[in-house]
Amino acid sequence: MEINVAVAKTSKYAISESGDTLEVVERPNGGVSVVLADGQTSGRGAKAISSMVVRKVIGLLAEGVRDGAAARAASDHLFTERNGKVTASLNILSADLQTGTLVIARNNPTPVFIATHNKIECLSAESKPIGTSRNIKPAISELPLEAGVTIVMYTDGVYFAGDRYGQQMDICAMLDSLIEDQDPPAQVIADMLLNQAIRLDQGRPNDDMSIVVLKVLAQENDQIRRMTVRLPFRATSAMLLRESYSTEDEQNLN
Repeated sequence: MEINVAVAKTSKYAISESGDTLEVVERPNGGVSVVLADGQTSGRGAKAISSMVVRKVIGLLAEGVRDGAAARAASDHLFTERNGKVTASLNILSADLQTGTLVIARNNPTPVFIATHNKIECLSAESKPIGTSRNIKPAISELPLEAGVTIVMYTDGVYFAGDRYGQQMDICAMLDSLIEDQDPPAQVIADMLLNQAIRLDQGRPNDDMSIVVLKVLAQENDQIRRMTVRLPFRATSAMLLRESYSTEDEQNLN
């Protein structure tokens, strides 16, 4: 079998830095975990919060700490560092080869969707963001690691897309249509969901948006592990200045 993980994310309109942070780490006993955090508010302050949370979780997972314990430790850490005045949503999605399971840890009110061969399940049990008090526990779900499973998790910018215009993002219906009609790759699902969320916000995302799609395939192409990252950015004035100096130096040498 093969595990595919795809991500699509964008920042709030007119804000250069996303308050969402996402990292992927290999599990020490086999498998992979995706950690997604959304810091309170948006911009640089939110980024500092979500980065701190994700770094804490990633470090613990790499040491072999279980997902639920890592989430609780991150919550306690945020509570201590910010005196309970700052919150963050947190999702941990793990494919654990040691136990042969998919584990979903949610400290996020937004639901997670699980699509299998013949149904789509919505994980929407009550779940609190981290950081407001000690001993905040995540909502934990576990299912067999088997072919044909697709999991979609996301931040609240996607969940509330279109809200200001009286529209709503129906991820369940979109996912059902995509899988039933086309069964596309994980990256195609992530891109289509994000593009729809942006359209519902009329091209100006009202909040940071991040989508993670994990898909378990029946067969692997080969035994090579791969990861591709695409990071669009605008050149800063300092970069443009360096480029200008480099061009002038080259002309002087000629």
